[in-house]
Amino acid sequence: MDSTKYSLKDFYDIPGKDIMEKAAVFSEYSEDVKRRHHYQYRRVSLTGSGPTMEVIDTYTGKAREMIYMASNDYLNLTKHPRVIEAGKRALEKYGAGAGSVPLLGGTLDIHCELEKAVAEFKGCKDAIIYTSGFGSNCNTLLAMLGKSDIAILDQYVHASIVDGCSRTNVRFFRHNNLEALEKLLVKFENEYVTKLVVVDGVYSMDGDIAPLDRIVELAHSHGAYVMVDEAHATGVIGENGRGTPEHFHIEGKVDIVAGTFSKGLGAVGGFIAANPELIEYLRFYSRGYMFSTAMTPQVAGSLREGLKVIVDEPERRKRLWDNINYFRNNLKTLGFNLGNSQTAIFPLIIGDDMKVKEICRRLDEMDIYVNPVFYPAVSRNLARIRISLMSEHTREHLDKVLNALEYLGKEYDII
Repeated sequence: MDSTKYSLKDFYDIPGKDIMEKAAVFSEYSEDVKRRHHYQYRRVSLTGSGPTMEVIDTYTGKAREMIYMASNDYLNLTKHPRVIEAGKRALEKYGAGAGSVPLLGGTLDIHCELEKAVAEFKGCKDAIIYTSGFGSNCNTLLAMLGKSDIAILDQYVHASIVDGCSRTNVRFFRHNNLEALEKLLVKFENEYVTKLVVVDGVYSMDGDIAPLDRIVELAHSHGAYVMVDEAHATGVIGENGRGTPEHFHIEGKVDIVAGTFSKGLGAVGGFIAANPELIEYLRFYSRGYMFSTAMTPQVAGSLREGLKVIVDEPERRKRLWDNINYFRNNLKTLGFNLGNSQTAIFPLIIGDDMKVKEICRRLDEMDIYVNPVFYPAVSRNLARIRISLMSEHTREHLDKVLNALEYLGKEYDII
């Protein structure tokens, strides 16, 4: 099979083939991708997240050090000594697991402390925690919205939000387009019981920020609630790293603040922060909370300490933004198309799937770890290389990547 003639979408639904037959055909495609050295997936790390990491080469099986430009660990809290020690203490005190689902016997005092800390950090009155960020979004929306309700979504919201709206009515508006949002709000103002506008605070593929203050004002004026997913905003934006509501000075005015613990907080899990009444409702009607064993004590301990580190060490966020500004200014000077990126996420928009694959292959050979993103994850004319920065990347790391991008950008005629 010639993998260059196909995309991932072609194997999702193959008429007349059952799941095992589809998997076999996809395996042929995957093998050809590997043969061309375009398989930039599941590269195995021996050292974990950091500005550099030791990676097993997919094709030689040998370990080599790479500059890691594909992590969401923006503040490098995964290896912060305080975060690690807090996790160890919780592990030693409570053991490896919680032992039960949180609604029954699995709630520990450390879980309650984390929920209280999250609510305070996000300017809300209460919070609920989940074992994954995807699960927190998906299960919360499944619990909240039914056939008589409507979810009005930015077209670029995370997949967990889209999946969570499978039981309700859904309409999408053009990305960050307030006029398009208002038209939908007006159209459906008197048609549904619950109207919920859902946006990302920072968008994971574009790195831009939702105009949350205006979205909240607009939604509330038409009787709709607002939910914001803070996955890529927590720890990164806002004067104290508290996210998009703080960035726009509207803390306490957003109805539902969602997020994951797996990005700026460097661990795993998810949360919903809102009013106490809604949080209590979710504890009984969110199936992912009711029927999934509670968060492990080690993770809860590490996360509790991670929130403290964000507050105690603002210099970490300052280093991140110094890196962001330096990297963006240089990429723009070189002539790369970064779209509307405003944060630590840099989409190098190329608009050609094959060029993206080839440049990522070459960068991998240069010991630079980035992610290719192409159709159907984005439209064909927006195929890109996704780069993300950390606070602990050095100027030497950034310069090496910039030099490589300049060289390849000229070779492949994209700058």
